[in-house]
Amino acid sequence: MTSTAVLTVVAGRHDHLRGQLIGLAASAQAPALHVVVSMGDPGVRAVVEGVPASAGTRRVVVDVAVPDDGELPLARARNAAAAAALDLGADVLVFLDVDCVPAPELVGTYARAASSAALQAVPGPALLCGPVAYLPPEVRVTSPADLARLPAAAEPHRARPVPAAGEVVAAEESQWWLFWSLSFAVTAADWPRTGGFCEEYRGYGGEDTDVAASVRALGGTLFWVGGALAHHQHHPVQDPPVHHLHAILRNAEVFHRRWGWWPMTGWLERFREAGLVDYDAASRTWSLTGRSATAARNTSS
Repeated sequence: MTSTAVLTVVAGRHDHLRGQLIGLAASAQAPALHVVVSMGDPGVRAVVEGVPASAGTRRVVVDVAVPDDGELPLARARNAAAAAALDLGADVLVFLDVDCVPAPELVGTYARAASSAALQAVPGPALLCGPVAYLPPEVRVTSPADLARLPAAAEPHRARPVPAAGEVVAAEESQWWLFWSLSFAVTAADWPRTGGFCEEYRGYGGEDTDVAASVRALGGTLFWVGGALAHHQHHPVQDPPVHHLHAILRNAEVFHRRWGWWPMTGWLERFREAGLVDYDAASRTWSLTGRSATAARNTSS
């Protein structure tokens, strides 16, 4: 029998974590393990202990320190979650961001997809990516009774495929860069082959595109998994995310050094239009402008 682990990294967002815990407890197929990685947040354990788990789920909290600059070590935290799950015998790793509430079928659907004929037929490592639908601000998960409201209230992401339930569809070449770490799964056998998350990335942006680039370079496959639905809980966002400007630029440079092309160009161009970054065509490099420090101070994370 497949042993599935759900992996979540968190700093703050305790209400979102409670919503996810409530959703996991209502899963049609309970995960054998839920690894929650606290990034410098001592309050996480109390949140986890405060929500009853399914009888079939073991919960483990792992602590990862945050560096002095305050940038969340998302890549390192996700790798720590995977390591803990593998040490405890998990066969399938389901990465689920803290703001995602799983639909009842998410865990079981990912587990079935991990053993599907489509996945077994590919030579390289495989990434399994389920759809994510977005909840409006007024729909919150504070009790099991709230879960019934989610399907009608959530709006699927318009840019990503949503296969029918039960379908496992290989991504087209042009879709590789739609992969995200919000909700995805990988087998325990494939995880070491991917190399995991590159820990040179710190803070927001780039680390999940790097995973996609690594798996693609290894001859792997990205699959869209119908029915592995997650409901994304609302939180305020900036567009473009100026409060993550420094991290995005730094992480874009890491990615460019590793892969030879620039990710997140939509954001970088928006930053340039706002006078926050410059691009030097001769050296093919991006750099901060004098206005960027002021803009960063005037925004809240």
